[in-house]
Amino acid sequence: MRIKLLITSLLISTIGSAQKNLDPTPEDISLAKSIREKNNKADVAILNSNELVTFDLNSKEGKVIVNHSIKEKWMNINHRADIRKYEFYDSQSEIESFDIKFRNDKKTNFYVTDEFYKSEDLFYNDARIKYTTIDFPVQGYTYNYNFEKKYKDVKYFTSIFFNDEYPVIKKQVTIEVPKWLELEIKEFNFKGYKINLNKAPNDKSETTTYTYTIEELPASSNESNTPGPSYLYPHILIIAKSYTKDGKKNTLFNSTADLYKWYKSLVDTMKETPDALKEKVEALTKNAKTDEEKIKKIYYWVQDNIRYIAFEDGIAGFKPDESQNVFQKRYGDCKGMANLTKQMLKLAGFDARLTWIGTKRIAYDYSTPSLSVDNHMICTLFHNNKKYFLDGTEKFNSFGEYAERIQGKEVLIENGDNFYVEKVPVANSLSNSETFTSILKIENEMLVGKTNTTYAGESKASFLHSFNNIRSNNKETALMDYLSDSDKNNTISNIKTSDLTNRDGKISIDYDIKLNNKVSAFDNEIYVDLDFKKEFSKLSLKDRKCDFEFPYKENYSASIKLEIPAGYKVTKLPEPLSISTENYKVSITCQQVGNEIVYSKLFDFKNGTIKVDEFSQWNTLLDKINKIYNEQITLTKS
Repeated sequence: MRIKLLITSLLISTIGSAQKNLDPTPEDISLAKSIREKNNKADVAILNSNELVTFDLNSKEGKVIVNHSIKEKWMNINHRADIRKYEFYDSQSEIESFDIKFRNDKKTNFYVTDEFYKSEDLFYNDARIKYTTIDFPVQGYTYNYNFEKKYKDVKYFTSIFFNDEYPVIKKQVTIEVPKWLELEIKEFNFKGYKINLNKAPNDKSETTTYTYTIEELPASSNESNTPGPSYLYPHILIIAKSYTKDGKKNTLFNSTADLYKWYKSLVDTMKETPDALKEKVEALTKNAKTDEEKIKKIYYWVQDNIRYIAFEDGIAGFKPDESQNVFQKRYGDCKGMANLTKQMLKLAGFDARLTWIGTKRIAYDYSTPSLSVDNHMICTLFHNNKKYFLDGTEKFNSFGEYAERIQGKEVLIENGDNFYVEKVPVANSLSNSETFTSILKIENEMLVGKTNTTYAGESKASFLHSFNNIRSNNKETALMDYLSDSDKNNTISNIKTSDLTNRDGKISIDYDIKLNNKVSAFDNEIYVDLDFKKEFSKLSLKDRKCDFEFPYKENYSASIKLEIPAGYKVTKLPEPLSISTENYKVSITCQQVGNEIVYSKLFDFKNGTIKVDEFSQWNTLLDKINKIYNEQITLTKS
């Protein structure tokens, strides 16, 4: 019994001692509190991070291998925290180490899951994810993280972002470039950050070491409607241009021509059997009277009948699927849909080409030969000395109109062994105009009247996409809810619409409306809340850190006319408001015209963006807008 008690005592003492070694010190707790004061929305901080990138040569396959390792120390800066740490890999890479250790470097027992990455946007992909959930029990608690990953081909190792989802106190990124490798490092978004670069050649090891030291990096933003990460955060692109082996120089991605050559090599391996599409193309075009009608029949058929599903699987993430496969399966990714559009147009006698493009979320252009430059594929039609950019994934874009996400972006168009670099045309905000008009009168302390709404451009495509995704038996109810703003005080009836399956021309909706709780009468006065829409009233940008981006450039105009009741005169109207900046224009007027009150609004977001340096001005403007929205019109008995 005495021996058992002694052993138990020793075990308790040992466990207590071990736990004490893991607990935060008073200095740790003090440091955690000071970091928390500067980063009050964060639960965890990265005290220090060291990344190392080295290169090897796979001579047999002619590929440059990348070794990427990370060592970090994490600290809980809140009272307690649970976070999930994850890393991705795929068929072109391997995770060789993924370890979370206690501060004494003893391994933790956190369970690590390794599985295929699942996403609603991806039908199938070869990406895998390793992840674990980490528990920080008290403030100041720390863990050490070790990670090693190998890329089988340097072309897939495109960038290093310095920021993280947690604030980083100090970071060092070291890139050791051997003499046999020609490597370009391009820097982005360094302005405003504490970043230093040291370049050190080493004749003995025949390497040049690039060391970036970064301090006080805030956590990456989780705000919605922001520009893409490549516009926001400091990072570098890694461009391997060539390697030398046995005195022979082997070109990798030295220029845009090399990037195109690799893309073309993938396209050249495709086994097309266009006869599988021939019958459908003939059926679609047999009654078409003009070339444009033939083109639309094919383009719209792809939009309507091929389901877009992202598909990423090694090389297949860059190689288009054969058109007959997409046609038969009735689904495909952007590359497969672009190829199907191309092959169907070619069968109809048109000149159509595959086209690579980076959407608006990507900051780079084709002056940079890297796989990071593009993330999308479309089809370019050459017709009557014009180029038309056809994107089958945009379900309700009409022929000749382009989604905001590709406007102004460079495209790489196939041309045999050569290529074209062009830009997608940019439309102005008027192309996406949405109008609202309402003619009202007062009946039994209600506003009643007729209303019309029209949509053009991307506002039309957005509306049609939402409406046509609703199940048939719910469409009428959904349209009622939409037109009434889901307000039970608004009654909608007698709806008449233009063809809501037609993506050419404007969409128009007419309906009758009754509005309760907008009119109140006391003694000799009537008070009217005439603005029942209050557009953009909740677009507050207070405490926001990043530019606000609308889905597309918007031009919204509204006109509400109210018949003045017999025997009454207007005694109070809201004051007018007008402001115009480089990025937006807002005007609101309310005036008496004859026997009517005419209330007009215009919101023109010319570039689809409100910049950070405009936030203060916008928030001041929004206060004025909401003041007008909440102001009543006063009518007094004559």
